[in-house]
Formats: sequence, structure tokens, C-alpha cells
Amino acid sequence: MRGHSDPPPSVRLLCTRVGRAAPFGPRGETSAIRKQPVIAGTQLTRLGLAGDEQADRHHHGGPDKALHHYPREHYASWRAELPDHSLKIETHGFGENLSTLGLHEGNVCVGDIFRLGRATVQVSQARQPCWKLNVRFGLPDMAQRVQDSGRTGWYYRVLDEGKIGPDDTLDLIDRLHSDWTLDRLLRALYVDCLNPDSLNSLIGLKFLAPGWRTLASKRLTTGNVYD
Repeated sequence: MRGHSDPPPSVRLLCTRVGRAAPFGPRGETSAIRKQPVIAGTQLTRLGLAGDEQADRHHHGGPDKALHHYPREHYASWRAELPDHSLKIETHGFGENLSTLGLHEGNVCVGDIFRLGRATVQVSQARQPCWKLNVRFGLPDMAQRVQDSGRTGWYYRVLDEGKIGPDDTLDLIDRLHSDWTLDRLLRALYVDCLNPDSLNSLIGLKFLAPGWRTLASKRLTTGNVYD
């Protein structure tokens, strides 16, 4: 895990991308992980960017997963760790809507509020890797690698809808849980999984997505960790 640090007050978007659901999985499952760049401005609503789709709405999309952000700097780490798969580890391969340099899991916190173009967004949760990353990169354990690395990316909920453009900036305007970086959140979920102090803290994190707070509550009650 990275050490905690303060984020830059403003970072420029390197790209904004959307995708349509299309055949993807080995049994004909569909996915919108292959996203294409948006050239002009597009409307951001509480359910995401205009033109963006989610094939599996049970696990993806919704108000707490309106936008997926993946740091551009992570790609160099993946190429160094997986040189035989470097051609498959192309930029934007993680299905992200937003890409930047300067923000990462060590300096972004649960509940952080950013101005993005004419919209306002809030960090709601880290990404929980799924099997689609295994297919995307041709590695049967890629989702596990992402989970173990802590390089998961994160999601935003949309507080104020508005138009955003590919050259806009993400400007941090409020920090509500400064002691809960995404690194710490991921450690509580995947490493120190049954720590009662951490679980109680997660349950009380008002701006953490409800599903994560429910998961923490179940672990605290049952003492079990489910895959």
C-alpha cells in the first residue's frame, strides 16, 4: 500500500470515455468494458455519462457507481510486472470513464468531493475487481492481482449533474473523511478483513456506498469473510 499523501488541488483529465454493451465473455456474456474516447462535451447525470452503458446492472452502474476513475500512472506498474502481457495492458484497458495523473488510492479519500466541468462528483467506493478483467487481459488471475495490488481505481456518485468535457479538470473542493484513504479502505476490505475497529468505522462512514457498509456489518456480525 502507498503511504498517505495530500492530492494536488486540481488535475486535468487525460481522457473521458464511454462504452456500449457488446459480446465479451467466453459464454457470450456482454460487457461495456471496451470504452471509446469522447471528443466533445457530454452530459453527466446521476447514473453516469450520456452514451455509457453497463451490461450487468446488478454489479455495475447505479448512483454509487456513476463514474469509474483509473489512474494513468498504474499502467506503467502493470507493464513492468507483466512484461509478457504488456501489449494487452493498453491505456484505458480497465474500463475507466476518467483518466488522470496525480490522483491515486493513496491520496484520494472516501467522500472526497470534486468539481468536474459543470458537475460535482463524490468518491463513493473503491472498485471491486471482477472476472471481466481476467478476460480483458488474458490472465486467469488478473482480478486477484488487481485486488492484491491495491491499484483498483474508484467510483464517484454525482451530486450535481452537468456537462463535462475531455479537457476539464478535477478540482478538490471538500474532504469529509481525511483519515479514510482508499488504500486504507482496501486494506480493511481485503487484508485486515475482520478487524472490529475497522469494521465499526466502515459502518459509520456516512459517505461510503451502502453496499460496503452492509458488507462490513455482516462481517462484524458473522465473523466470516466471503469471496
